[in-house]
Amino acid sequence: MSIIIKNLNKSYKDTKILENLNLEIKSGSIFGLLGPNGAGKTTLVSILNSLIKKDSGEVFIYDYNLETELNKIKAISSFVPQTYAFYPNLTTYENLEFFGSLYGLKQKRLKDKIENAISACALEKYIDKRALTFSGGLKRRLNIAIGLLNSPKILYLDEPTVGIDPHSRRYILEIIKDINKNSDTTIFYTSHYMDEIEFLCEEVAILENKNIVLKDSIKNLKQNNNLTLEELFLNITKKSLRD
Repeated sequence: MSIIIKNLNKSYKDTKILENLNLEIKSGSIFGLLGPNGAGKTTLVSILNSLIKKDSGEVFIYDYNLETELNKIKAISSFVPQTYAFYPNLTTYENLEFFGSLYGLKQKRLKDKIENAISACALEKYIDKRALTFSGGLKRRLNIAIGLLNSPKILYLDEPTVGIDPHSRRYILEIIKDINKNSDTTIFYTSHYMDEIEFLCEEVAILENKNIVLKDSIKNLKQNNNLTLEELFLNITKKSLRD
C-alpha cells in the first residue's frame, strides 16, 4: 500500500473535520477523492503533505510513519496545489532549475530531472518562454512538471484542471495517465469533475460527514449500481460537488 490511514482525527477549535478516518490506497494506482465543499478533502490532503498536523491517528506513506519519518516521506512525495506554484517572470527552464535546486539537485542530475519533467508534460516548445505568457493549460502543465522534479513515488494533484478549456483538460489527463503508466507513480487526485475521476482513476472514495462513506473501484461501482458515478455521489451525499 502507498498510503495507510488509521483512525485519523482533526478538529478546528470545537469543530470536528475528520473523525476516525481509515483509508488504504494501493501502490502504483490512480486514486480519486471526491466530496462536497467543506467535507474535509483539503484538510486530509494537507495532513498527508504535513502542511497541517493531525490531532490523533496514524498515517503511513510507503511504510514510513508520518509522525517520525517525515523527511523520508518528503523525499518520495510531491504536492501540486490548485494555485499556480511558480514564478511568472521566469521561463519554464528557469522555474524548473530553481525548484530543482531546492531538492539539492545539481549539474547533470538536475539537468536530467528537468529534461524528464519537460518531456513528461510536453513543454519542449516552451523552455525559454516566460510563464506569464502561458495559457491556463500551459500553466497547469508547468505546475505538474515542477511536481515531478524529485521523481516522486506518490504525487498529489489538487484540482489540476481548474479554469482551463476542455481540450487542455483532456490533454492534461492524458499526461497524468502517462506519468502513472511510465513511472508507476501513485497519484492521489482530487477534482470537482466526475468525468475526470471516471476517466483517470482505478479507485475512488467519497468523503462526507468527516469520514470515508464509500471506497471501491470504478469498475465495481459501475457493475454493482445502475447509476452513474455522479448519481451515486448525489444519492450518498445529497449534495452536488460544488455545494
